[in-house]
Amino acid sequence: MPHASAGEQELDTLAAGRECFVQHAWADCYEALTAVDRESPLGPDDLQLVGLAAYLIGRESESVDALARAYQLLAEAGEAERAARCGFWLAFELFNAGEFARGGGWLARAQRLLEDAGRDCVEQGYVLLPRAHQILGTGDPATAYAMFDRAAKLGERFHEPTLTALATLGKGQASMELGQTRRATALLDEVMVAVTAGEVFPIVAGIAYCAMIIICQETFDLRRAREWTTALSLWCESQPDLVPYRGQCLVHRAQLMQLHGAWPDAMEEAERARERLSDPPGQPAVGMALYVMGELYRLRGEFAAAENAYREANHWGHLPQPGLSLLRLAQARVDAATTGIKRAMEEAPWQLARARLLPAYVEIMLAAADLAAARAAAEELAETAADLAAPYLQTLAADSLGAVLLAEGNGKAALEELRRAWAGWQQIDAPYEAGRVRVLIGLACRRLGDEDGCEMELDAARWVFQELGAIPDLARVEALAGKVVTEAACGLTDREVQVLRLVATGRTNRAISTELVISEKTVARHVSNIFTKLELSSRSEATAYAYQHSLV
Repeated sequence: MPHASAGEQELDTLAAGRECFVQHAWADCYEALTAVDRESPLGPDDLQLVGLAAYLIGRESESVDALARAYQLLAEAGEAERAARCGFWLAFELFNAGEFARGGGWLARAQRLLEDAGRDCVEQGYVLLPRAHQILGTGDPATAYAMFDRAAKLGERFHEPTLTALATLGKGQASMELGQTRRATALLDEVMVAVTAGEVFPIVAGIAYCAMIIICQETFDLRRAREWTTALSLWCESQPDLVPYRGQCLVHRAQLMQLHGAWPDAMEEAERARERLSDPPGQPAVGMALYVMGELYRLRGEFAAAENAYREANHWGHLPQPGLSLLRLAQARVDAATTGIKRAMEEAPWQLARARLLPAYVEIMLAAADLAAARAAAEELAETAADLAAPYLQTLAADSLGAVLLAEGNGKAALEELRRAWAGWQQIDAPYEAGRVRVLIGLACRRLGDEDGCEMELDAARWVFQELGAIPDLARVEALAGKVVTEAACGLTDREVQVLRLVATGRTNRAISTELVISEKTVARHVSNIFTKLELSSRSEATAYAYQHSLV
């Protein structure tokens, strides 16, 4: 049987590459078509396939090169509309990569081609999208919405589902800016259905998901965020070489992983986000990634690493609150924690921004023994949760109110709120938060004289914190449970070790008295005895001693 000629082999490889594109085998498509291109230059149609496949596997620079060549060939051939579409995708990729000057240049080229051609075509809708986004960014969502709507109508008229999806996405973002939250989420749901059903080109997937998850984060709609994350992940599994997540959505994915207790995965995703968002430099979302890393370090008790991450996040323009104040609380620096969280609350510009700070504010005010401020904050959080009807926020509100009621000595009412919060965290699948509320439930049981109930709740919380690696919380539980101490206790009684452990978790004397159900005067006497026996002079020295001698 005769061997195929070089020309025949090239044609076979070309056909295979085109078929791989149809089958969504993006890496194989890229490899096959670039192999042909090395032997003889591809035409504009195949260059566009190379450019789009390259983008989908994360080879952005090769994508831009291929699409630029395709644009040049189409423009020289007088095919203005197709060249303009090529210019749009170039602008789309460059804008998403943070290269706004280059992206703007390609968009201007595409617009000029269409103006010179003067024809009614679907490409008019594509070039309308960046202009609408520009107007949205200047604070005119109503005008932007109208422009997105025009683009959507062009997509429908020319039966172009990808354009329709991108325009609908823009309408959702504009609706959010207009305060129309329900309309915004409904429009983005529509886009995500189109993406996961394979009705639009996969290049839209990442940006649609990013917009969806940002809106979900802003409105505390974590159920919807999780649902679409799962759906899109399943869709991506059919395209193993696809790289759909490239920007800020990586950070939000890390936040979801953290919430659901996958802390190592969350750290890995946050690291990936920081790396991707650092090139090109200057993207402010890198600060968000660093903040998530700081949160994970803090929860694991790696306080020095947490401090560095918060400082670096602040350098990139992301405010390190409430994490930094909670870090100060964990370091037993209650005054610094109070100052930081109060300033953050004063600067919070709107209701949702305050809602993100209020749970930490309640916790810190309780540690500072300012029950009036803690109650006021818990009530504000409950009002915001009622306004938004968001299960996540409602659970936070029940959690905070339960903590306040416990500090006020109302164990029965506290237990009612805290059990409601625990059920909410279970439904959301937030193991760390569920563990924290079980500690409070245990303390409420102790307040009501049910020591067995307290022991069981603390034991359940201890297991959660061990699984997660939440060292500071584990130390607190051990202190509350009164575990057997080591020789490093240096003559301290079991109760004094309990007090020392709670001092090391940043609790004030009043907070310790509440948790151990003893008087504040008794706590002060224990603290004085600890300082005398261990030859210490401050709570910070006591904290350092407790950690150095593995008492926590």
